[in-house]
Amino acid sequence: MARTADLGITIGSLPSGPTASIADVPGVGVGHTTVWRDEPQPPAGRGVARTGVTVIDLGGNMFRRPVPAGGAVLNGAGECTGFLAAAEWGLAETPVFLTSTMQVGRVYDAACELLMEQDPGIGADDVIIPIVAECDDSFLNDARRMQVTAADVRAALQEARACAGGPAPPEGAVGAGTGMSCLGFKGGIGTASRLVPSGHAVGVLVLSNFGSQEQLTINGMPVGRLLPAADGQPTPPAGSCITVVVTDAPLDSAACVRLARRAGLGLARVGSTGHHGSGEIFLALATGLRGPRDEAGQGVPGQPAGGSAQRQATPITGPGLDPFFCAVVEATEEAVLNSLLAAGTVTGRDGNVSRGLPVERVNTLLHPSA
Repeated sequence: MARTADLGITIGSLPSGPTASIADVPGVGVGHTTVWRDEPQPPAGRGVARTGVTVIDLGGNMFRRPVPAGGAVLNGAGECTGFLAAAEWGLAETPVFLTSTMQVGRVYDAACELLMEQDPGIGADDVIIPIVAECDDSFLNDARRMQVTAADVRAALQEARACAGGPAPPEGAVGAGTGMSCLGFKGGIGTASRLVPSGHAVGVLVLSNFGSQEQLTINGMPVGRLLPAADGQPTPPAGSCITVVVTDAPLDSAACVRLARRAGLGLARVGSTGHHGSGEIFLALATGLRGPRDEAGQGVPGQPAGGSAQRQATPITGPGLDPFFCAVVEATEEAVLNSLLAAGTVTGRDGNVSRGLPVERVNTLLHPSA
């Protein structure tokens, strides 16, 4: 499996972080649970599963210390629970959970139970609305079966917390990306990062599940039109893309909204047109102004008042955000390409096939004289 750097592709002008992933943002961890089964249909078995759960955790207790957050929607044929609350309060108070469309309820329930285990104030002092976002993986996954369990969500959350500060997380057909297809090929999870001149990191993780082959553009080249089409096989329907942006910069919720919008420009660079049935939903979270819950207006009893060192940081606003906008666009473009490069061919329900991107052929197109 390859990443953009392995093909000699340089996206944009800003440098990547050490892992070229969202893990370059301090405190951030990513965990996956991949649900892959080939069983008979019920009652003899549970059918064919090509699905899973991915969790992005920002470290610490997000209920006690929420982070500034904001979101944007390019096309709204999708779902993200907690999106409205984040827009109203300008805060995220849970990790971000990603899964497939028909599993949102299960993941939401499991997230509530897991987070309540960890903090007795949840549900007593105040409730939470977990952030759970989805894409449709029913081309490869038997979506008529409830394939994800609470144990799967627990394992992904535990891995996310254990992996903070570690290497780049796995990409491609893993976790929530197991059954996803993108731009005519197998997609899924992809991630990238950029370092801005202020020294802050901007990390992006995508759940890529959108577009058709003829739209695929790599570093400005119409690669999809230059590759052979599938031979008479059913092609994955164009779906959606969830994009999560995280930075350690001191950004407020209004700045996070502005960052989230720029993810759409990154998707456009790889060929997205935000078609009618797609759900391009973008979230941005920033840890640099993180502070106690009561300071954010939630009023949890017993939580000490007073400004934290983080909250005393000067927010970056106005033209100071320009490098961050650039970072989001570049990292989103690269993250989508990484999701394609990392994912091999997957056969799923009813024999449906999502082809892996032919990396060597792509490399020849990009570097014809090599």
